[in-house]
Amino acid sequence: MKKLVTGAMFAAFAAGGAWAADDVTLQLKWVTQAQFAYYYVAKEKGFYDEEGLNVTIKPGGPDIAPNR
Repeated sequence: MKKLVTGAMFAAFAAGGAWAADDVTLQLKWVTQAQFAYYYVAKEKGFYDEEGLNVTIKPGGPDIAPNR
């Protein structure tokens, strides 16, 4: 019985399929400049996708106050 339950749990996890990526919004403190390049490079290289993140990068500006 124990083997049957363990096998059923393993099959359920294996057949579960891919999970949806978590949506994340990154609000920059200022307009796009070289100091923020690593965020854009990470997105272009797919690093966020590898970690299951769907990242949206929003530029800042003088009238933008990002949440702390």
